[in-house]
This record gives sequence, C-alpha cells and structure tokens, in this order.
Amino acid sequence: MSETVILKAKEWLKIDRNEETRKEVEKLLEENDETKLTQLFGSRLEFGTAGLRALMGAGYTRMNHITVQQTAQGWSEYLLSTMDNDQIKKRGIVIGYDHRYHSKEFADITANVFMLKGFKVYLFNVIVPTPLVSFAIRSLNAAGGVMITPSHNPKEYNGYKVYWENSVQIIPPHDTGISQKINENLELLDLEKASEVSNGLLFDPIKTDQVDERYYNAIDQEMKSKLLDNSENTSELKVIYTAMHGVGYEWIKRAFQKIEFNGMIPVESQVEPDPEFPTVPFPNPEERGALDIAFKTGDEKGSNLIIANDPDADRLCVAEKTVGSESKWHKFHGNEIGMLFGWWQYKKYKNSENKKPVAILNSTVSSKMVRALADKNGFKFEETLTGFKWLGNKAIDLEKEGYKVLLCFEEAIGYMVGSTVYDKDGISAAIALIQMAQYLKNKNLTLLQQFEKLCQKLGNFLYNNSYFYCYDKEVIDSIFKKIRNDGKYFEKIGTSKIKSIRDLTTGFDSSQKDNKAILHVDPNSQMITFTFENESVITLRTSGTEPKIKYYIESSGKETLEQVRIKLDKLTQMFIDTYLEPEKNSLVPPKKK
Repeated sequence: MSETVILKAKEWLKIDRNEETRKEVEKLLEENDETKLTQLFGSRLEFGTAGLRALMGAGYTRMNHITVQQTAQGWSEYLLSTMDNDQIKKRGIVIGYDHRYHSKEFADITANVFMLKGFKVYLFNVIVPTPLVSFAIRSLNAAGGVMITPSHNPKEYNGYKVYWENSVQIIPPHDTGISQKINENLELLDLEKASEVSNGLLFDPIKTDQVDERYYNAIDQEMKSKLLDNSENTSELKVIYTAMHGVGYEWIKRAFQKIEFNGMIPVESQVEPDPEFPTVPFPNPEERGALDIAFKTGDEKGSNLIIANDPDADRLCVAEKTVGSESKWHKFHGNEIGMLFGWWQYKKYKNSENKKPVAILNSTVSSKMVRALADKNGFKFEETLTGFKWLGNKAIDLEKEGYKVLLCFEEAIGYMVGSTVYDKDGISAAIALIQMAQYLKNKNLTLLQQFEKLCQKLGNFLYNNSYFYCYDKEVIDSIFKKIRNDGKYFEKIGTSKIKSIRDLTTGFDSSQKDNKAILHVDPNSQMITFTFENESVITLRTSGTEPKIKYYIESSGKETLEQVRIKLDKLTQMFIDTYLEPEKNSLVPPKKK
C-alpha cells in the first residue's frame, strides 16, 4: 500500500473529532483496505464553480466535518483577501441548509469558522429552500453566502453551494481563488472558541430581519399583474403538489396562502422532509417514476395538474393530464415550461404600465424556441453557458443596461421568473405556474394546448438530450480532436449543412466577425456547438462532475411535428455514428428505465 495514503489516513485520525468517520478510517486501516483508503486519501475533493458536491463519509475526497471546515476556512480567507476587511465583516455572510444528513452540522461548522474570523453570520435556524439564501444575501447586503445541499442527488450525497456578494453562485476566477485559499489554510481552527465570540455576531435572519416575509412580499410584488381578461366566477384549479421528501412543502404552502390560492392537494406521503427519501430513491422529479405517487393522487383526487419541487426547492417539474378519450399524464420537458413562462411573462408585461425594454435568457443547451418568440415580438433574447451562475450574472448586467429581465431558464427544469432572486427558484416559479394555469383554465385551455398554439405560430421544436459514459480521458480528447480536425471543422453532417460553429474550449466562434467567442472560454473543459442551415442545433460537452459526454440536439421548423421528428432522429443518429462512434470508443449509454 502507498506510504503516502497511510500517512494521510493517520494524519486524518489525529485531527478528526467525529466518531463516525474516525471509526470508518480505523476499520479500513485495520483491514488494510488499500483500494478504499486510496479512494478516500489519494487526492482532495476539488472546489469548483458549483462549490462542492460529493458522497458523505471519511477522507479528503468526501463531504465531512474536516473537508467542510477546510472549505469554510479557505472561503473566508478568500473574501478577506478580495474586499475591505472591516466592511465585509460587518456585512456578514448568509448560511442556509436543507434536511439532509449532516447539513445542519456543516452549516454550524461554517458559521463557527466565519465568526472566528470576525464575520457577522446570518445562520438560518430552520431548513430553507436554496433560493432563500440567494434572496437573503441581496436583501441583507451580505458579502456572500453558503447553502448546504446536494440538490437532487441521492441520500448519500451532500453539497456546499457558494454565492458571491451579488447573490449569484460564483464564477471564475473566484473558484480557483477559493480553491487556492483552501489549500493554504488546511490547519483546522479550534471551533470550540467560536462560542466566545458569537455574541453580537450570530443572527437568525428570519427572527432578526424577517427575511422570509421580505421574500414573499418581493415575490408577490413581482407577480402582481392583471390576469388579462379573466372571466368571472370560474372554478379554481385543483393542483397536486409533491415536495419529493424535501424542504418545499411549508414554503410552498405559505406562498400559496400569500396569493390566496386554496386549491393545493399535497401528496401526503412525500411532503415531510425525510433524508431517507423512502418513496423516491433518486429524488429528482425529472426521473422516470419519480411522479408515480403524484399521478395516482391526481387520479384519486380528480386533479389534472401536478407540480413538484426537487428536494431543495430550487427547481419545478410540471405534469398535466391530457384532454380526450385516451387521457394520460404528460410530464412537461423543461424547455416546454420555459417556453410557456416566456409567453406568459411577455403577455403580462405587455399588459402592464412598465415600458422598459425587456429580455429573456436561457442557457445555450436549452431550446431556441424562445428566441423565435423574441424575434416575432421584438424583445431581447440572450443565451449563456449552462448554469444559473451565468444566467444570474447576465441578468444583473442587463438590468444595469436598463432592461427588465422577465425570465431566465434552462432545460433542466430551472426557472428564474422575474428577478426577485438571481438564481433558479422553484417557489416563485410555482406561483407563476399557478397564475398562468388559472388564466388558461378560465379560457378553457390547458397548458399543453397553449404550448401547441405557440408551436402553430412559431414552428415545432423537438430535442434529443442524452449522454454517454466515458471513463477514459484520452478517448474523450480524441473524439473532440477528430471533430476539431486541426481547426478545419467539418461543414455538414450527412446532408445537413453547418451554418456556424462555436468552440468554447478554444474560443473560436464563426458567427462572430472576428471569429472570437463572446461567451466564457474554458480550455479545461470541452464544449462545441453547431448551428445548421436547416434550423437544427447540436451542442456536445463534457460534464464537470461526472464521466459523461453530453449531447443536446434540437431540430425545428414549420413542417409537421412528424417531419421535424424525422429530421431530428436522422441528425442524431448520423452525429452519433459518425463522430461519437460508441462501439469503437467503448462509450456506455445510460441505462434504459
């Protein structure tokens, strides 16, 4: 066994005060388990723009008391190195946590580190949805924030999301700066001394600043618009809601009370926060089968609409029962709901007295249908890299230019409806969804029927988003090298001619006059987008957290739905066979569900 790994494990035992993780390491040393010890101590958990997200357990590659404390120490030192120390300490930091195992402990550790550094700390004393942390930073003018959550990962995971002073998750170069400070501050502070300095530094932002009320009032103000020619005395919606065993139920319930909506029917077996997730082992509402209990509840209660939050309530999933003799549940794709929100937000804006120029944003791997809506109605559309850290920052930039940002969204069911929070928010999105669905119900329309009406005006947009597992970096590099062809990118795929190519690894973008990409270029990751003359788009990228090559393919046009589907299927198969070559490159497709 590597002597370095043994030394790291023994070093761990000298500093670890947690009985659970100590026993885990002692057992591995006793059993001389080289494989497992190397997994835990052969490297360090990497800090990136997503912060941390990993399995919980002992070792430097896992989420635990030690790695969280070291991260907090590095994060606090980075803030002190980039801002005026007296001012930043007075502004303080916001810390929230979800219901997962150890989340409260990780939040307390972070709070203690920051107090020892002299920071004012706003630590929530209850579990909160992720968007509340983002809102609180902005509302309290804090210097930054942390949310302890792994979002929709399985129960064995936890995460550490870091927000900058503008209330948006960090972007480069902050990630590398924080990572460097973590490595420079690995020696653990004595957290027991934090109690000696907590007086005058530790606050609950709900008790001291009513930040929860501020949040609901801000949402209410954002959403207040006439519901556009609503008919009189129409029946109220009945909506099934599931929190997926996460934090969302109490916060959604309160949000609906705020707008005087009384038609929510909870999925009783899934509303209580439960870190075991007994009915949904993979707590992601996008997963097949995740809404089965909600579907059953809807059938029993006579409801035609379902909404679901993921466990930290920053995302929103929607399903609706179709109309007709063969009625069935239609779970909306994130692009479909994003498009409906785009239509709804713009319709409300046109009916308001606000005459600012407006903008809608989505990520580069999301549907271009909203761009067609923007082109038709003359408002601004922009796309960003994937992730709300990019969408939120771009929204702030546009607001500084005088725009009203109506919506940001990405295909992975993340929506920022308005700009109450510069992050995806499943609570405010649920309110907007209810308002839109009620308006459509009063017009004798369903959400799906309205989406189909938009397709009739703008064309049909279909997408095929998936991935392959690839565990060999050299193979991944060879695939992208073949596509780049020493800078002589291919001109077509099959009969589909390419209109432009954007390579965010090299910074090349043929759609720009100087061939230089305007989006952030990252030479350490792979991402290429092809736009075709026939209105199709392909984006191929690697995952930053998993051994995956992801592809996002969209075809659109005024042809029939079936014709667009044929075009999409042909392009997808041609691209996979010609450039990914799964068999030759030993790529592993996702398991069929």
